[in-house]
Amino acid sequence: MKKAGLFVMVVLWVIRLSSGKCYADLDWVNLSREILDVRTVLVNENDDSLIYIGTGRAVFKSQDSGNSWRIVLEDKRVNFFSFAPDHKEAIYALTNDGLWYSVNQGGNWRVIFKGKSSAEKDCRAIAVLADRILLGTAGGLFISLDKGRSWHKTGGKLDDIKILAITYSQKYPRIIYVASVEGVYKTTDTGNSWSRVYAVHATENGDEIDDGRDDTDEPERFSAIRYISVNPQNSSNVFLATGYGLYQSENGALSWSAVSDYGLLSRDAHFLYTSSAGRLYAATKGTIFEFDGRRWHELSFELAVNEIRFIGLDEKNNLYVASDLGLFKANINATKRSGLSSGDIREFHGRNEPNIASVQNAAIKYAEVSPEKIKNWRRQAALKACLPQVNVGINRDTGDLWHWESGSSTKVGDDALIKGNDSLGWDLSLKWDLAELVFNDLQTSIDVRSRLMVQLRDDVLDEVTKLYFERIRVRMELENLSIEDRKRRSEKELKMAELTAQIDALTGGYFSGQLEKKH
Repeated sequence: MKKAGLFVMVVLWVIRLSSGKCYADLDWVNLSREILDVRTVLVNENDDSLIYIGTGRAVFKSQDSGNSWRIVLEDKRVNFFSFAPDHKEAIYALTNDGLWYSVNQGGNWRVIFKGKSSAEKDCRAIAVLADRILLGTAGGLFISLDKGRSWHKTGGKLDDIKILAITYSQKYPRIIYVASVEGVYKTTDTGNSWSRVYAVHATENGDEIDDGRDDTDEPERFSAIRYISVNPQNSSNVFLATGYGLYQSENGALSWSAVSDYGLLSRDAHFLYTSSAGRLYAATKGTIFEFDGRRWHELSFELAVNEIRFIGLDEKNNLYVASDLGLFKANINATKRSGLSSGDIREFHGRNEPNIASVQNAAIKYAEVSPEKIKNWRRQAALKACLPQVNVGINRDTGDLWHWESGSSTKVGDDALIKGNDSLGWDLSLKWDLAELVFNDLQTSIDVRSRLMVQLRDDVLDEVTKLYFERIRVRMELENLSIEDRKRRSEKELKMAELTAQIDALTGGYFSGQLEKKH
């Protein structure tokens, strides 16, 4: 019965991993070619042949889907782009030297915001609404109510802190979320009032690397907050990327829960993107993943870049990636390699790997949650009624017992009062409660403990099974990498080692021991 249960679990996991959407590697094309250090990209929704990219030194424009490029704004590090919502030929370019605006697709530019300090000049995020513009800088949040002709600081909590991202749903523009180094802030009245809905502690000169292009006159502050994104169809569904994992809120940031990191190579997600269809994408340092609601699937198997700065998706499901090595594009519906199949899993089962059933048995044994343990408890409880209740009693009379000793008047001790010996008694009784042959109090306790043990066993089996098949997937990806792709190989090897250690922790080292035997 136990073997049948393990077999069913394996079959279910094979079906789960090999059914549904087929996640596979994409056919990536380098659009920018010799243009490197791409930090952001903007694609015209109505005409995907028109593309803008922002680099560490200029804005480039292509009118032929990336076949050729020309500079339209020079000597600026570009952090972000945005279209004007009511005028698709008008674009905003957020740079380290203020906010620049063009009404004719980049033909001419004018600066509409330039802060007083280097931090305020460094524009990072923007929300262009019908009646106002919210601009996030490294020196605070600014608002304009007249299309950029005048600006004022929001004041209060967002006055001088570094803004990382601004996000909102087009359906509910009054609800806006701002990610900063001090946490996440929310407004429900388009910025008139703010409340902090996720708090962190920022530190000066943190782990991030200064690229040397900023002439910052103040120490910069960093925290674990990376980016924020909202579901375009639901303003209450918010996703947050941090240095220690991804989080989501389904109730407008009233509460947060961790998003599964199953399938991610790193919990440190640098960027998040939520498509109009509700698809969630995340970029770690050099890798892109798509979330299916249960696990993450890598989409950048052959994308050889060191750092991903921005990802976006157009109406034709073309995925754009801005990276240190240029702009890359792939269609998420056109794959090069099929995903993991049940045949692949069966093949890896027998290739120098302990099978899943033996690993599950080892995990059950190590956690001491075997079904036999519960059976033994019940057997021992039933034997309780066959054993009698034994009572032993001892009675000792220590009262004064005296008697006269008389005899010849010539003997010593004649006519003397003598103390006698103490009285000692004992008894033994055996008692059986035959009703306990049918039911006894221990059964109730065993029922409670067995339910807890079954739950624990299911959790252990689910976790070890998940790790086992994830390790198979990573191993397959590793074996398909070229020898020259050292960076990606090292990431996969590190993930393999992590998964092996996690399985060992659940099996008491059984997994590694079996690997050594098979090698």
